[in-house]
Amino acid sequence: MSLDVYEEAGRPQPTEIRLNSAERTLEVDFENGRSFAFTHEFLRVESPSAEVKGHGPSQRQYVPGKIGVAITEIEPVGNYAVRLKFDDGHNTGIFSWSYLYECGDRYEEIWDAYCEELDRRGLSREG
Repeated sequence: MSLDVYEEAGRPQPTEIRLNSAERTLEVDFENGRSFAFTHEFLRVESPSAEVKGHGPSQRQYVPGKIGVAITEIEPVGNYAVRLKFDDGHNTGIFSWSYLYECGDRYEEIWDAYCEELDRRGLSREG
């Protein structure tokens, strides 16, 4: 999916988004030359939806068992985001360009914190 978008408060904008179903990744290229490859699992468990993030840090949900989840559809939302639809029925997360960029920039930190929290709660990435 090629994108023609306006600049959001000086943040880099995506120039292309590619769904790689075989690798279960979503690849996002930004205008500043940075590219990120997100696993479908990462995007599902870090969905910016109220279902996952809640309405504040204390309401954050740690979603286990999503290692095999897949993105089934990418739906543009205006000029600022995409809604990702997953094969487990989740479809309420609207991923803004700035959220995707931040997730890419902090991928390892975010992923490590998620995995540590699953371990702490006795939960598993496996289904």
